Amino acid sequence: QVQLVQSGGGLVQPGGSLTLSCAASVSTFRFLAIGWYRQPPGKEREWIASLSSGEKTYYKDSVKGRFAIVRDNDKNTVHLQMNNLKPEDTAVYYCANGRPILSAIRREDMYYNWGQGTQVTVSS
Repeated sequence: QVQLVQSGGGLVQPGGSLTLSCAASVSTFRFLAIGWYRQPPGKEREWIASLSSGEKTYYKDSVKGRFAIVRDNDKNTVHLQMNNLKPEDTAVYYCANGRPILSAIRREDMYYNWGQGTQVTVSS
């Protein structure tokens, strides 16, 4: 089973940038799809972005143009680059991997390995 370890996150001012990282324990990670989710305070977890095994990216409308998924196969790591952060981006962020079919790439049940989560707080 692949273990995912997240890093990054923290406190940033509105308009700032952060990069989250999701490191896998095995190299076969590179052949799996990656999903990023977040859970804002008091709300349910929501999908925000995915990278398919074919390296195609998908983004929730509210983060499109501001967030980007970048895979580093040499380090078995995927990064979520977040720019122009807004207070409504405050949440616990999770990475996950799996083999979702493209039509269901947003569904949580398509992913079977999850990171531990990391807090992102956007506040002045």
